[in-house]
Amino acid sequence: MEDRTPTGSPAPPYDDNNTTHYASIILPDNARPIITDKQTKLGGVPPVNTTGLEYKLVTFSPNDPDDPKNWSKAFKWYITMIVAVTCFVVALCSSIVTSDISGVQQSFGVSHEVALVPISVFVVGFGVGPMIFAPLSEVFGRRIIYASTLAIAVIFIIPCAVAENIGTLIVCRLIDGIAFSAPMTLVGGTLADLWRNEERGVPMAAFSAAPFIGPAIGPLIGGFLSDAAGWRWLYWIQLIFSGVIWILITFTVPETYAPTILASRAKKLRQQTNDPGHVTQDELDPRPMKERIAIFLIRPFQLLFRELIVFLISLYMSVLYGLLYMFFVAYPIIFEVRKGYSSGITGLMFIPIALGVILSAVCAPLVNSHYLKQVAKYNGKPPAEVRLIPMMLSCWFVPIGLFIFAWSSYPHLTWVGPCLAGLPVGFGFLFLYNAANNYLVDSYQHQAASALAAKTCIRSFWGAGVVLFTEQMYDKMGDQWASTFLAFLGLACCGIPFLFWKYGAQIRKSSKYAYGGDGEDSSSDSDDVEKRAGRDPNIPLHHDLEDLRRARSYVSNP
Repeated sequence: MEDRTPTGSPAPPYDDNNTTHYASIILPDNARPIITDKQTKLGGVPPVNTTGLEYKLVTFSPNDPDDPKNWSKAFKWYITMIVAVTCFVVALCSSIVTSDISGVQQSFGVSHEVALVPISVFVVGFGVGPMIFAPLSEVFGRRIIYASTLAIAVIFIIPCAVAENIGTLIVCRLIDGIAFSAPMTLVGGTLADLWRNEERGVPMAAFSAAPFIGPAIGPLIGGFLSDAAGWRWLYWIQLIFSGVIWILITFTVPETYAPTILASRAKKLRQQTNDPGHVTQDELDPRPMKERIAIFLIRPFQLLFRELIVFLISLYMSVLYGLLYMFFVAYPIIFEVRKGYSSGITGLMFIPIALGVILSAVCAPLVNSHYLKQVAKYNGKPPAEVRLIPMMLSCWFVPIGLFIFAWSSYPHLTWVGPCLAGLPVGFGFLFLYNAANNYLVDSYQHQAASALAAKTCIRSFWGAGVVLFTEQMYDKMGDQWASTFLAFLGLACCGIPFLFWKYGAQIRKSSKYAYGGDGEDSSSDSDDVEKRAGRDPNIPLHHDLEDLRRARSYVSNP
């Protein structure tokens, strides 16, 4: 005889470790989820025809050891550093090949502009890939996306190293860029999986440093390596680095995405109890898997073009990213062409940028300490705009560094000025990037990976484009005024964080995508912004239908 708990009464926990919570609900016939045989094969709830079937909602219990937020700090930091190092290697792979453009040009008998195309298509891949992989990670989980995309990237480095024509190099670099893009955008979602809102500042800084340290270190390593062994070794070294991180992330990093973990738990409970009523929030979604995937694939575009916060923050990050890739062309112009330095010595000029990024990362604990004070000030629920404070303070460093670079880069002047100008630029890069990531994650936490994917898309396309016209810009405008133009561009963007500081809360309140804009109860007792999306382990074990609909999955509503 079926045990039917009355509506509004919690079902008792089932598993031996008392790590699963259930919310018993009896759905009316017109509210029952539509479940197909195809969904059953994908691990969904078995098809049922019983009107008013009771479902037991599988959620995390308080202090649940399977909840990634309850894992030990040591293990969470290990995962954080692995994914951060992965981003570092990916960023390094994007820039290391800039050290010997002339080698590619001579080997294949192509123009300088054509030799730059493998760099551009790699960055284009950075923009295309996240729009696919980030939403898919919210359907199938993070781990399978990390492992599969990195495996593809590692494989396609080999034909780059042995390429006999420029076409092979361009096509394989495009594939590598698309495949390598997954970790660059999934890390934000992974950190949101692992760390609570008030803890995320320092881990996010570790991740944010990688996309800027990698491009700065790439020309340094590549300059001396290409001088000694030729341009093909720039790809063999990528194969070594990326092969190591693929092994680490595939075999030592577990799944961190809560809906995927709970889906596996619910499936196991259904098998153990032969009870089709054990379900997760995500499995109660009445939409077929095909429809859900289609929605997830367009969500980054929806965020990018419908959300002013996502669009302008993405625009600002695009300017910064473009400046970084412009340096890969501008530095050889200033130091190799104008001053006559070798590729290896020119690579050394990137060191201040890396030092600026590292110095900014060192300041991350101070920023996080300030944020924790804001958490206390706002009784555990600070507005997302608090994340903009470091952004408003650091936005000035980038234009200051660019002005110094512009007017100290005359050929007859010492190398010290344009070299050290990279220090404030690198310092400002990371502070801005870190604050922007935190602001996007706090504003769209239940769709963090898609928000970051939207930012990565527009940023990457701009970064790819600037590589192709930077040399012409410097030739037409002159070294000093070209760099001055970039400085004014960075200065103009300084108004964006101040705009959102004043109007951001109002914009989020009127948004159907931003966190808190879809009907969550802002007066809840939660001290973590995620918990208002239905992921609080201390929520009551019974829900009315409306509560359940809001709590299906913190990524299910496009």
